[in-house]
Amino acid sequence: MLSRLFPAPTLARYTARMFITRTFAFLAGLALILMTLDLLGESGRILAVPGNGEAELWKYVSIRMPQIIALFLPFSVLLATLLTFMTLNQNSEITIFKAAGISAHQILAPLVLAGLVIAALNFIFNERVLVRANFEYDRWKAAEYHPVPPEEPTGREVWVRAGSDLWHVARVEGAGADTRLHDVSLYIRSDERLVAIVRADEARPAAGGWLLVNASRFDVATGKRTASSRIALPTGAQPQQFTTRSVNADHLPFWQLWPAIRDLKAAGKPTDQLVAKLNHKISGPLSAALMPLLGSVAAFGLARSGKLFVRAVIGLALGFAFFVVDNFAMAMADFGTYPPWAAAWAPFLLFFLVGESVLVRTEE
Repeated sequence: MLSRLFPAPTLARYTARMFITRTFAFLAGLALILMTLDLLGESGRILAVPGNGEAELWKYVSIRMPQIIALFLPFSVLLATLLTFMTLNQNSEITIFKAAGISAHQILAPLVLAGLVIAALNFIFNERVLVRANFEYDRWKAAEYHPVPPEEPTGREVWVRAGSDLWHVARVEGAGADTRLHDVSLYIRSDERLVAIVRADEARPAAGGWLLVNASRFDVATGKRTASSRIALPTGAQPQQFTTRSVNADHLPFWQLWPAIRDLKAAGKPTDQLVAKLNHKISGPLSAALMPLLGSVAAFGLARSGKLFVRAVIGLALGFAFFVVDNFAMAMADFGTYPPWAAAWAPFLLFFLVGESVLVRTEE
């Protein structure tokens, strides 16, 4: 079975080694050049902050470089694919392979397998390194490169809507049945009109609603205010609505984003955008395995026919078209126009079929 999928082991290692070497060579060159240009553009803002110096410049490089690597790795794979195929074609090695009875799919198989290995490494890099770099970079840049205080693990202000009622909580602690709300203000509304305002020092989950401690209620219609040490308040507000934080998919690895989405769903909050990004964490790196198929148009045809450059341009256009469509689909998912699964996977499947169609119709 393997002999039908792959050429001889020596040829497979030869083409895969050419492809991987060129991929990381392109990536290193692009990353160094772009990191240098980016640092030149931002160094003035970093050093303008009192107390910042060389250490902060190196900190910027350490958190910005993973972003540049992740952004340009797919482009490096595409360029490496085209250069590998152009070299094999120009040296008539493709002609020799085909004369030996090796099909076009067998020529591509080692590069696709190498692309899958690169995709796996890219996924691990993204989920282990990139998410941390994104978190640190976004916080530091939001502070305009001033020192950033450590993030508070608990105790944050929350606004929640339950039906037509609005909750404002100054501080939230705990989770589930142990959730505690501090300095609670509840605005009870009916038909979009304010009916009453309830304030309490603390609220905790109870059967059918919440138990308010040291509470007072102000009725808008009568203007009367009543106080009570404890009020049992029936309401549809759930503890998850107060304890689930806003989630940034770029800051969480795959295995943490999945349960965060589940908690948001349980709290009744929209999750389509996060589901799209969760799936794109897999489909994005897999583009490394798709590039050899899209760039294969540069592998075939006689180099002396003068069309090798045209074929390379077509392969480059197909690769860039994939990135454009992929980014467009994710943008549409952000607006809620595309279903999340389609936004993440449709571009990959579409260009897989396009690449296969071009390969089969021209070479097989």
